Amino acid sequence: MKYIYPYFTNDGSVGLYNAEADDIYHSTYGAYSEAYEKFIIPAQFDEFFENHSDIKILDLCFGIGYNTKCFLNYFFENFDKKNYKLKRYIDKIDTNNKFNRIYIKIVDTNKNLYYLSPFLKTGKNFLLGNKINFENDRIKKFISKSTREKYKYNKYINIILLKKIIKNNPEILEDENFVKILKKYRKYLEPNILRLFKFYKNIGNKNTLLKSLKMFLHNIYYRNLSLSYKKALKHLKLNDLIIKAELDDARVVVKKDTNTYNYIFLDAFTPAKCPALWTVDFFRQLHRILDDNGLIITYSNSAAVRNAFIQAGCWVGKIYNKEYDKYIGTIAAK
Repeated sequence: MKYIYPYFTNDGSVGLYNAEADDIYHSTYGAYSEAYEKFIIPAQFDEFFENHSDIKILDLCFGIGYNTKCFLNYFFENFDKKNYKLKRYIDKIDTNNKFNRIYIKIVDTNKNLYYLSPFLKTGKNFLLGNKINFENDRIKKFISKSTREKYKYNKYINIILLKKIIKNNPEILEDENFVKILKKYRKYLEPNILRLFKFYKNIGNKNTLLKSLKMFLHNIYYRNLSLSYKKALKHLKLNDLIIKAELDDARVVVKKDTNTYNYIFLDAFTPAKCPALWTVDFFRQLHRILDDNGLIITYSNSAAVRNAFIQAGCWVGKIYNKEYDKYIGTIAAK
């Protein structure tokens, strides 16, 4: 995290600049909006869930998790409506009448960014006085004083993700280096998630009577008063949600993967910064683990990237954004 710098983007969500790679993780016009427009809208999940009860997603180069968080936000926002709309399909596609099993595999090499993902603010109301503590003219000239929140983000998604991370990686609770990172970036983090993390962190420790009382009251608050917490628990009870993280080189993870995925989100640094994840050989591996009707979605609009997909055996298309009247990514299929 030494070379990672956060900043607020123009939809009120947090973006990151990597000084070592001299590249940004997210567009300055909006980190959350960018993920929604480049990965969620092109996926056409409405059509997918009319014929499927299960979904498997591979999120390559997870970063701070906007693609996964956007999907979970979309899914849980529409779940009740979908459940009734699709009731006629359930018996046909699932003999157990179990609706909506979600499996998401997260891949990244940066453990701390993965840990940090549920803590980041989304939906900051205004950016007056928003300053960045690093030099990058490309970012500075786009930072505005007001926000434009295009897509609603439900903050219980952060709670769901935090609970999954703690369950899968309990070592986060003992990671003092990560605690230092939380203190360093506190300005960009959700206070309620910080409090919840502190609560989980204290559960296993020896406590004084006063600390125990504070923990008890804290638990009462989250279980009975916090609407976000109750919504998070509700959605976790209603669905089989598996989130698995592999913190390793994406090429290594993909090569040994025996799953097949309905969707693969490829969100690596640009081909100029990270060429290894844009090669024909790597795309062939993605083609191998892609479902016959699955889709690979990426933000890259490069002709070289499309050509590499074609050489790997894929059909390709461009993702068009009508609002901005331009192509914003590539979609590939078997």
